[in-house]
Amino acid sequence: MGTESTPLDAATDDVLILVRRARTQLAEAAVGRHHAGALDHLDDSARIDLLRELEQLVGAVSATQARLAADLDASVRGARAERGVPAEARGAGVAAQVALARRVSPVRGSQLLGLGKVLVHEMPHTRAALASGAMSEWRATLLARESACLTLADRRAFDVRMCADPARFDGWGDRRLIAEARALTARLDQEAVVRRNARATADRRVTIRPVPDVMTQVTALLPVAHGVAVYGALTRRADELRSQGDDRTRGQIMADTLVERVTGRARAEEVPVGVQIIMTDRALLDGADDPAWVPGHGVVRAQWARELVARAHRHGSVVGNWMLRLFTGPDGSELVAMDSRARRAPSGLARFITARDRTCRTPWCDAPIRHIDHVLDHAAGGPTSADNLQGLCERCNYAKQAPGWSAATVPGHASGGGAHAVRTRTPSGHSYLSRAPQPMGVPPPDAEPDPLQRLREQGYSVDIVRPDPDDPRVWRRAA
Repeated sequence: MGTESTPLDAATDDVLILVRRARTQLAEAAVGRHHAGALDHLDDSARIDLLRELEQLVGAVSATQARLAADLDASVRGARAERGVPAEARGAGVAAQVALARRVSPVRGSQLLGLGKVLVHEMPHTRAALASGAMSEWRATLLARESACLTLADRRAFDVRMCADPARFDGWGDRRLIAEARALTARLDQEAVVRRNARATADRRVTIRPVPDVMTQVTALLPVAHGVAVYGALTRRADELRSQGDDRTRGQIMADTLVERVTGRARAEEVPVGVQIIMTDRALLDGADDPAWVPGHGVVRAQWARELVARAHRHGSVVGNWMLRLFTGPDGSELVAMDSRARRAPSGLARFITARDRTCRTPWCDAPIRHIDHVLDHAAGGPTSADNLQGLCERCNYAKQAPGWSAATVPGHASGGGAHAVRTRTPSGHSYLSRAPQPMGVPPPDAEPDPLQRLREQGYSVDIVRPDPDDPRVWRRAA
């Protein structure tokens, strides 16, 4: 994924030239290519001074980015208002452009755009503290978050009291800053705080994210009474089993009990395996070390995947007996295409796109795929084929529908060999290139022949394979 040249390359704006010159010189100094290694001859005192100066520069840059984001939003909304676009649709896609420009996820881009608008229009003293280097962008975000429930007048009063004199919070840690902000918010409008707390219940949710060593972290955001009750129940169960001689740690018992009570199984090890695993035939049948891919988690070792399915099979907890094999092209750089005449991608083709793209195809967005989107709109004649489909998250797909956005597959990639590639063009004229990740475990040029072919020659039906219950390294023909 990358960014292509933009109309700004020909700009003569003095500020842009100054920024680019400073950026280049700083980057060269950082790697020792500027002024014969200007950083190499500093003493420790000078290094500390320079670290502080650079931190102040970061604050000034963040304040400038906040203003540019707010100005972009105002400009786009004004232009769309003149064209008669309804008010609720005038800001569509602006946050996505900010995210692409700053090389962050769409969610983060939306947060940065919101912060910029708040700092420019509602909290000028906070913006000034950020611009002077007295406050970081993160701390400005904390203040904006804690005052979000206030009216405009109260928020401006909050801004004056908190940030008119940056020396007031000099030396504070984040916890104290948050505590002081919450106390001031409550003094300005206690009822607003109560209303916000009541609305927070609507935000309860459960999320999952991968962590190292083939683990996942499932997080529940609950009202405090519910959260305390859940944790208390798990704690009591752990203490009960430990007192009966269970040799698992307290944390292990609590984790296993959570799995058992949520899934309804007597033991955590007996939970049905309904997880998708994408792996090469070499990893599946020959014990190769090609990495496997678990949608929603990421890369896992092939041995772990084989042992997981084998162990679940021994417990009789495998959901389904079929395994879907996806083939790569001759050069191994992309998955073989599939197509359909329907507007909505059939389930098989949708699974194929999800396996190929893994996460949202928008640059710097790694959110789960929620929509299978036509690169060239179906209404404009775009076919429902693997070449013309990409996986997007909900937010990115909706952003792409805003006026001025367009996308096209890149000739020479999707159809002419190589990874599937899409170029997206934003209303400002900037374009961004997205390439599908390379399939897992692409064999080297001197790889051995296809192990599936060898099994076919031995009389096996290799379309359905399952693990040997006694040896997870061996896969046999299904009965």
